[in-house]
Amino acid sequence: MKNSLAGEDFGAAIASPAAAAGLVNASKRFGGTIALADASFDLLPGEVLALLGENGAGKSTCVKLLAGVYRPDEGAVTIDGRPVEHWSPLEAQRRGIAVMHQHPGLFGDLTVFENIFVGHMPRQSLGRIDYERMREEARSLLDVVGLKCAPEDALKELRTSEQQLVEIARALSVNAKVLIMDEPTAALSQREVERLFAVVADLKARQVAMMFVGHRMEEIYRIADRIAVLRDGHLIGVKRAAELDRDQAVQMMIGRPLKAIYPQWESRPGQEVLCVSGLSREGAFEDVSFNVRAGEILGLGGLVGSGRTEIARVLFGIDQPTAGRIEMAGKTVSFADPPAAMAAGIAYVSEDRLGQSLVMDFPILDNASLPVIEKATMAGLVMRRQELALVEPHLTRLKLKFRSFDQPVKTLSGGNQQKVVLSKWLATRPRLLILDEPTQGIDVESKSEVHAMIAELAQQGLAIILISSELPELVSMCDRIVVLREGRMAGAFSRGEVDQEKVIRAATDAGGADKDAVAQARAAQTQREEAAKAGEASGSWLKSLLRRREVGLVGAMVAVVLPVMFLNPRMISPENLTAIAMDAALLMIVAVAQMLVLLTRNIDLSVASVIGLSAYGAASFMHAHPDSSVLLGIATSCAIGLACGALNGAVVTLGRVPAIVVTLGTLSVFRGLNSLWAGGRQISADQVPQSWLDMTSARIAGIPAVILIALACLVVIGLILKHWPLGRELYAIGSNPDGAALIGIRRTALVLGAFMLAGLLAGFDGALWASRYATIDARVALGFELTVIASVVVGGVAIRGGAGTVLGVALGALTLLVIQNGLTLVRVDPLWLQGVYGLVILLAIGVDTVIGRRTHQGRRAR
Repeated sequence: MKNSLAGEDFGAAIASPAAAAGLVNASKRFGGTIALADASFDLLPGEVLALLGENGAGKSTCVKLLAGVYRPDEGAVTIDGRPVEHWSPLEAQRRGIAVMHQHPGLFGDLTVFENIFVGHMPRQSLGRIDYERMREEARSLLDVVGLKCAPEDALKELRTSEQQLVEIARALSVNAKVLIMDEPTAALSQREVERLFAVVADLKARQVAMMFVGHRMEEIYRIADRIAVLRDGHLIGVKRAAELDRDQAVQMMIGRPLKAIYPQWESRPGQEVLCVSGLSREGAFEDVSFNVRAGEILGLGGLVGSGRTEIARVLFGIDQPTAGRIEMAGKTVSFADPPAAMAAGIAYVSEDRLGQSLVMDFPILDNASLPVIEKATMAGLVMRRQELALVEPHLTRLKLKFRSFDQPVKTLSGGNQQKVVLSKWLATRPRLLILDEPTQGIDVESKSEVHAMIAELAQQGLAIILISSELPELVSMCDRIVVLREGRMAGAFSRGEVDQEKVIRAATDAGGADKDAVAQARAAQTQREEAAKAGEASGSWLKSLLRRREVGLVGAMVAVVLPVMFLNPRMISPENLTAIAMDAALLMIVAVAQMLVLLTRNIDLSVASVIGLSAYGAASFMHAHPDSSVLLGIATSCAIGLACGALNGAVVTLGRVPAIVVTLGTLSVFRGLNSLWAGGRQISADQVPQSWLDMTSARIAGIPAVILIALACLVVIGLILKHWPLGRELYAIGSNPDGAALIGIRRTALVLGAFMLAGLLAGFDGALWASRYATIDARVALGFELTVIASVVVGGVAIRGGAGTVLGVALGALTLLVIQNGLTLVRVDPLWLQGVYGLVILLAIGVDTVIGRRTHQGRRAR
């Protein structure tokens, strides 16, 4: 559109030839909703274009159009002044566009250096990944963004702000000519923001064109050369930053002057609600004391990681203190868990809106009523009218923009999502409300509404603790501010005496009175940290080894074998061990096939039916053509398995039907086809050629052929998953499917390929099964799917996808067969076996849960 405020004529259909990238008359619709209408702007080399607008104004749509995630319905994306066709994330990367998305598309189960390079990993001969080059380049990029971690660290072990720095490093890794930053500073500390801006300055000098999307006006005016403003999907104008003051920018965003972001009210503190004395949590904060009164807003300031959030978690019962006292209304209290804190009248709005505050697939109403759902139930049923009565007043007060209460909360803008979070905790009618970064990532008008609500709640007598990284918010909203530095109290200020400079000085120790003492303290702290790291390093390899699932599985097998061996020495006889190994070989092949599917966050329940159908097909072929080559029998079985896998994969990927539903259906379909084909007939050993039976029973260097075949399959799959980009991309898909799509990984093709390869392996396993067990009918491998899934889960493959190793799966399969064999030798009823497998699965998942919780706690303590 054309607008007098624009300072540029967007009616032309051709971008500036000097532009590195841009939009020309671009429009995008989703159903009947216009997300962007006729927008045009250029990204020029050596400049930063800031994109301003409220949540839902169309900023993210612009980002995704330029990133190739969306294609414009009208108009065009331009590169070097020319419209592009066949636009996709992969093509955008190829054209030199790097994107830092608002919600990082990172992969928690991969290492830091893999996250930086996934989608464009450097390669050696034969397409193998060049790990050494990746590590070296990752170290350089981590130094540039100021992140102190090893490239080999798992991403999930880093804090949110550290993960954002990894996202920045990934954007820099492609040596882009265009860098798009969508809310890059939302989770960063001030020190990390400064590092990012230094990187931006360097990129400007290198003539990189950049677009910066943000809500913090201080950052916008500090970094931007030009400012583009969107409102309701329309581009209102583009001006030089020096020509557009903040009031004008806000008026362009919301269509009217904004009276005040921070409300003016008279504070009237009442009785003390909370008193904290000498509160400590080892590794997080130490000796913290403060109090909060009714009608008062207490601010907690400091850098990210200074202990602010950790204090809130202790007050809400998520974590437990190691020292100190908490009093509510003069009585000493302790909270074992959040429900206990809620019962005492405490509500906590977490800083992690997506991960801890909302269930993104649930409707607005369900999210808003979660903490108080029991008040809306009658005879165990949720009554919608009562549910609405509990939450609707708060949503109305916050001016939530939505279509209906049944709208999924993930479809709301960030500001409206935060309003849902606030309303759900207000529905609990708390005495103390803890707000952790309540306005992070929301637009100016939403901030104003949230601030007005906070002030109103304080006037009504609610005690509020406000944690914020935005200094103007702390200074303008709080009656008192307690500043933390490195887990200790560094200062306390009242409203009349505080300003932003004092808070910064206290938080960073800038201009301290005794610099020598500070330097000595820091040196002593550094020595203690280095000593601790040295102590950890001396035993780290042993701890790391003991944490590995493979070591635990070996220990489990030993724990089974030793007692059974004393009860029945046949356990370790060569014949018994050979039989276990041959059975394990067949199980390992199909288990690693199941692993491929599980890695992508899917599941194949039809695997046993595929084995049965392909086994009968191979045996039937060899029975009908006894003079044919054994290879033709194997090919028949593999073709059947491949067809079954392709059917499963096509319905899952193209039909978008959940894998558990698809494969539960095909489990019965394939088994039914097998029964119809067999017609009650059985193919026995004397009906197939001897060469077919010799395929698995023959020995090579004294080792049964089936074992060698299985080992070859495992090695090939293991090498593909570890040393070829396609393998690492399978892990990325399972770890974060949406993030994989954002960086151009061909998710549909890879998931379909995983199902097809799994089907092929299951078919091949069917041929080996027919050769190994000779007598084949329609009941082959009946119920075997539970054993396969148990092997994979016990072997360490995560049901949620993205994690697992071939070695773990192989040991998981072997462990289950050792358990089965041991129970048989000590004459335990075989009917107990399925129950034992179920218990083993529960135990494995329980262990994973405990390890995951400890990892998460360790990450928070950093």
